[in-house]
Amino acid sequence: MSVEICEVPKSRKIDEIEKWFSEIYNKRPEFYIRVPGRVNLIGEHIDYCGYGVCPMAIEQDIFLAVSPENSQKKLFLHNLDPKFESYHCPLINDVQIELSGTAPKWYQYFLCGVKGILETLSDKEKDKIRGLEVIVSGTIPQGAGLSSSSALVSAAALATAHALKIKLTKEELANICAASERYIGTQGGGMDQAIAFLAQEGCAKLIEFEPLRSTEVRLPGGAVFVIAHSLSSLNKAATGDFNCRVVECRLATQIIAHRKGLDWRTIRRFGELQKALGITLDELTALTKEILHEEAYSKEEVIKELNTTSTELDEVSLTPNTQHLQSFKLYQRALHVLNEARRVEKFHKACKTSAGGEDSLVTLGNLMSQSHQSLKDLYECSHPQLDRIVELARGVTLGTRLTGAGWGGCTVSLVPPENVDKFVDLLIEEFYKPLGIKEGFQSLVFPTTPMEGARIYTPKN
Repeated sequence: MSVEICEVPKSRKIDEIEKWFSEIYNKRPEFYIRVPGRVNLIGEHIDYCGYGVCPMAIEQDIFLAVSPENSQKKLFLHNLDPKFESYHCPLINDVQIELSGTAPKWYQYFLCGVKGILETLSDKEKDKIRGLEVIVSGTIPQGAGLSSSSALVSAAALATAHALKIKLTKEELANICAASERYIGTQGGGMDQAIAFLAQEGCAKLIEFEPLRSTEVRLPGGAVFVIAHSLSSLNKAATGDFNCRVVECRLATQIIAHRKGLDWRTIRRFGELQKALGITLDELTALTKEILHEEAYSKEEVIKELNTTSTELDEVSLTPNTQHLQSFKLYQRALHVLNEARRVEKFHKACKTSAGGEDSLVTLGNLMSQSHQSLKDLYECSHPQLDRIVELARGVTLGTRLTGAGWGGCTVSLVPPENVDKFVDLLIEEFYKPLGIKEGFQSLVFPTTPMEGARIYTPKN
């Protein structure tokens, strides 16, 4: 199924964007693109290991106004947020994304999406390439772990595909965007892009991989999720922290594969390893505890375990921004991934068998709390301000955890309906005000419900 095309809704937001578009480009937009952010309810740092996750789309979004441009075959980008500079470049098949080693520029995420679509064109189809005039507007907080970057990549890809009349399914778009976002240097999985396109209003999704597929997750009655920003943030592409966790999981997988007589060079994810060995998740967990030791592995020890060389390890297993690392916590990272994959299964089962009773909500909350503890202790990707919110949430929520990559960003809490206002007020008084925040609380802590995925809007004929 391809992305739904709808009539442009009437709203002040549309009117304002159209006004800016007319002033900048001296024409009206031909179409609009909306891609939502997401909150991951459970299943953190396991999509890139091949295991299922459980996100839902949120109201906050990336919104584009677009008009194809034929005369110059250039991409023109203007962001309504004044802190982001405008950008333009030739729109050719070989789009270059040159990273300088610091945080990527905002427009480079857009270029990832464009590049992903252009790379699907055959030589004959390259004649289709047209320029694009675009205005970008966004309400997803940056660095909050709510997928602002992936939403921008996905919006750019969808806009390019629609302008060039390229027909792609939602699953194809999600796979293209997941692959093309890696041009920014982050070795992420496919969760963010999948939920951006596959989300349905009113339900979360179990997203599984290889092949990409999604299943409705109907949340029990009385389930209210509250998002709270920790006021700390991390740009995943600006540091090696995220990629460090990716390669630690990869190395753990490859050492176990090698010990079991498999070609470690061809296996990069725990999901692949489990399938190759033909064992259950519990059996793989037991095998991991048997083979890996709790002490950190030195790079020399990894090389010896795999009977390889430093050069081959750098080329096969590491990324450019992790090749300097000399120590890897493989046991801890592996246990988090495998236990978190089991928590996702339990979360989905509790939702499927729920009759909306209190017991199922308690189960979901406990799983979320266990997830945060694992992310804090085994994966070491929490942050003191995230942990502070988790502490304040005890007794008021059923469960609270960091959501997104971590090292800052947001928490998500499962809150009984009667406690929502109490929890929001508690965070305002005990967390935000002591940090000097005096206003704008509604954008920092808010309840959310599952929203729809990406849409294309066109004017009424």
